[in-house]
Amino acid sequence: FVPLRRDFMPKAIVGLLVGSLIGTPAGVWILAVAPASVLNRLIGLTLLVVVAVEFAGKFPRRMAGPGWGIGAGLLAGLLGGAVGLPGPPIVVYAATQDWSPRTFKANLQAFFIVNQGVTLVGYWLAGVFTTEVIRLTAAYFLPALAGIGLGMALFTRVDPVRFRRIVFALLLVTGTVLLVRG
Repeated sequence: FVPLRRDFMPKAIVGLLVGSLIGTPAGVWILAVAPASVLNRLIGLTLLVVVAVEFAGKFPRRMAGPGWGIGAGLLAGLLGGAVGLPGPPIVVYAATQDWSPRTFKANLQAFFIVNQGVTLVGYWLAGVFTTEVIRLTAAYFLPALAGIGLGMALFTRVDPVRFRRIVFALLLVTGTVLLVRG
């Protein structure tokens, strides 16, 4: 976020944050009571539908109005709390805004900082932030750090059209993996 802080538009993510704050507690509750594999498959199917709509040229280019942001934030809170995957609704919403790639990334980073903090507090309160979760987090820390470094290096070299293609290609891969593996 720090290298992109000048491109951050706080007003653009207010609805996303409001929705996320409402949806996260329900998502944490769902995590505590529902099988994650079912939720993952539903998310995967949803992502594949979104990608199919984009590839067919029917994806909306603009979602205006505060309701869309609140709705995307609500879904992100639910998904983030339930299966730790708040990104897809936010990425889909952000792809329909007229943000430059730098603003896109800055706004998403700011959203995820707040969202993940709230989610972690929810996990701790619900008793699902366990030593196993901490162990897995530590195991994935270095690969995640390498991915962040690679992403930062590549970010300035990608034009907006290719950036959008990459976003939807990643959604396709994520959706397929979630649907198949659950």
